Amino acid sequence: MNPYILAILLFGLGLGTTITFASSHWLLAWMGLEMNTLAIIPLMAQHHHPRAVEATTKYFLTQATAAAMLLFASVTNAWLSGQWDIQQMTHPLPTTIITLALALKIGLAPVHAWLPEVLQGLDLTVGLILSTWQKLAPFALILQINPTNSTILIILGLTSTLIGGWGGLNQTQLRKILAYSSIAHLGWMILVLQFSPSLTLLTLLTYFVMTFSTFLVFKLNKATTINTLATSWTKAPILTSLTPLILLSLGGLPPLTGFMPKWLILQELAKQDLALTATVAALSALLSLYFYLRLSYAMTLTMSPNNLSGTTPWRLSSSQSTLPLAISTAMAICLLPLVPAATALLTP
Repeated sequence: MNPYILAILLFGLGLGTTITFASSHWLLAWMGLEMNTLAIIPLMAQHHHPRAVEATTKYFLTQATAAAMLLFASVTNAWLSGQWDIQQMTHPLPTTIITLALALKIGLAPVHAWLPEVLQGLDLTVGLILSTWQKLAPFALILQINPTNSTILIILGLTSTLIGGWGGLNQTQLRKILAYSSIAHLGWMILVLQFSPSLTLLTLLTYFVMTFSTFLVFKLNKATTINTLATSWTKAPILTSLTPLILLSLGGLPPLTGFMPKWLILQELAKQDLALTATVAALSALLSLYFYLRLSYAMTLTMSPNNLSGTTPWRLSSSQSTLPLAISTAMAICLLPLVPAATALLTP
């Protein structure tokens, strides 16, 4: 892609998110979300592969539907209460519709079906942008409206953690596994949103670090299926021995970074007398952990196939810069000792 066009599109992505962050009026927030969607579409379709075009079309349709719902709900809110302010959502009907529209935007279950399909059609770089940056603007709005209907949030959160776990079990495609992993993590964030918004933000940031690291590892190995991971030990042996730690951190095992948000969320849910919800969430984390273990097993404990097509990638060294990977890997593995600092920041 032409670097000037790429720069304009990335600028559009950043500007759309910033406009949504800075807005207190629903129309401005909607405009930021639309800019975000329109800026990523050429990036998604840049390879002109039929799958990429199909994924782009699916993404455009779902995002347009969500944006239309959002606009409809904000107009309804203005009609019912006479104001456009994001933080002054008083009527339950537009609040619920907006919550569902934003859930569709980020891919929460039960409106998640587009996310694995879309992510599967993209290359890993655009997939990374879709899994991280594109979640920021809708999340800023969800945090601002602070939805009053607690039942809908808990239902969305629990369904997402369960479907994110179940859906990834039978997959062989890494991008689909990462999509289901994303759905499960978003479920955890939504569960605790009404009780501790700052904890949701902390979970979002740790999820970004771990996902960034995972995508970069797969990009370095040019891996898109579980089988191609088996050849990675010949290309980057040290990275291959560290990758299971990143994956287990995504799964939330102590003493890795990913354990921190899960621990704090379960603690918060228990404080709010939601023991059953906390139990279901913790059990659904085991489902996710299973497919992370599967990936770790494929990478480190299986011998790669020694046929001709299997040995080809060994001889090609990657041109990718490894500094971002090194920093994000260190953060994805070693940040658990910062829990006391995080809890001090979270308590008002």
